[in-house]
Amino acid sequence: MEVMCYDTGTTYMLSENIFNVSFNEPLVHQITVAYLTRKRQGSKAQKSRSEVSGSGKKPWRQKGTGRARSGSLRSPLWRSGGVSFAAKPKKYLVKINKKMYQGAIKSIFSELIRQNRLFLFTEFYVQDFKTKFLFKKLHSMNFKRVLIITDSICRNLFYASRNLYNVCVLNVHSINPVSLISYDNVLITISAIKKIEAMFQ
Repeated sequence: MEVMCYDTGTTYMLSENIFNVSFNEPLVHQITVAYLTRKRQGSKAQKSRSEVSGSGKKPWRQKGTGRARSGSLRSPLWRSGGVSFAAKPKKYLVKINKKMYQGAIKSIFSELIRQNRLFLFTEFYVQDFKTKFLFKKLHSMNFKRVLIITDSICRNLFYASRNLYNVCVLNVHSINPVSLISYDNVLITISAIKKIEAMFQ
């Protein structure tokens, strides 16, 4: 399929197998949820009675004191004792097949083209690393919430985009379904397109 380059006006042929497939909404939803789930830290942790600090000595003898029997200072019933059912770090991993992930990415790219939200550039750069240069460039093209995908992130573009909360710059190997669907427009270079075609063929 042919797509016109935004900056030069020339047309570029895109792979039909990647950029012209039907939109599979259930698959995209499944992959997106799995991706967000895998980003959870799962770092909550508590100490059980075997892990808290304290002596293993019996506080008092078993009988004759009139007090309830007790065998450990680290009992969950005591202050500074362990937790009965201590929470441990958990890995929120959901198995995703490679073909499913690639199919979701292809589906999203194809839908972006159908909705006229994917814009092709021969190259995308800014003359300086200051934020105002990138802001003025995007403002002149009437782009607001933008994802910029390049072959490799140049220094100026990286630093210029850091202070713009509605602009994200990624290289080809960092694209993900959440980023692709979170922005109004996606700007991508031809060199990045070639790498994507090589990765997903």
